[in-house]
Amino acid sequence: MASFTQERVLDVHHWTDTLFSFTTTRDPSFRFRNGEFTMMGLALSEKPLLRAYSVASANYEENLEFFSIKVADGPLTSRLQHLKTGDNVIVGRKATGTLVIDNLKNGRNLYLIGTGTGLAPFLSVIKDPATYERFEKVVLLHGCRRVSELAYGELITERLPKDELIGEMVRSQLIYFPTVTRDPFRNRGRITDLITSGKLFSEIALPTLHPAHDRVMICGSPALLADTKQLLLDQHFVEGNHGEPGDFVVEKAFAER
Repeated sequence: MASFTQERVLDVHHWTDTLFSFTTTRDPSFRFRNGEFTMMGLALSEKPLLRAYSVASANYEENLEFFSIKVADGPLTSRLQHLKTGDNVIVGRKATGTLVIDNLKNGRNLYLIGTGTGLAPFLSVIKDPATYERFEKVVLLHGCRRVSELAYGELITERLPKDELIGEMVRSQLIYFPTVTRDPFRNRGRITDLITSGKLFSEIALPTLHPAHDRVMICGSPALLADTKQLLLDQHFVEGNHGEPGDFVVEKAFAER
């Protein structure tokens, strides 16, 4: 398995009965751009169990972090959810993906729209100084069903604003907007509904989306991808890719996060 490295699990955190995250060692040769994903899994037999996972840690961090769902009968996650410190996983040597700022045209505001574990690539994007150098405001939208599923809230609201490298930029430029659909919470509703109704923009005190100055990244459920992409196309946003930067990009590698 020359295309993989074996990494040791350093820490495991169970957010809910259906969500967990873990950190691993990082091979010094592994390089990635913030927002990319790689293949990761378990070497259980001659044919390893693998799945595409966004890297939730930033590309300058010493360790790797992954954010995963738990599926009781899932070929990989049914096993992966039982990881303990000291266990081994395998990580692909190559990273790829569309959710990198190089695939976007220059703009004023960057919207990062994710549901569930679709938050993962954006955790690395919001740790990247280059993100704040390119955009005046960075709006992180995270939609879940339950409040308990809003993982990483403390990192985003407490730890990153105090970070030595990016703390000042986070405090002045990052807007975090978590929203849920099934529990009482200060923000309620599907992200696309909050956008179309205008409620999002009144809450964050920014103008409504416009391709002249806004750029968007999308990662999450198939419904989120389809609905948000159509919403943007209807407003004349142009989709970008590796060959041609655009107004928005969608990560298509995950059928269901």
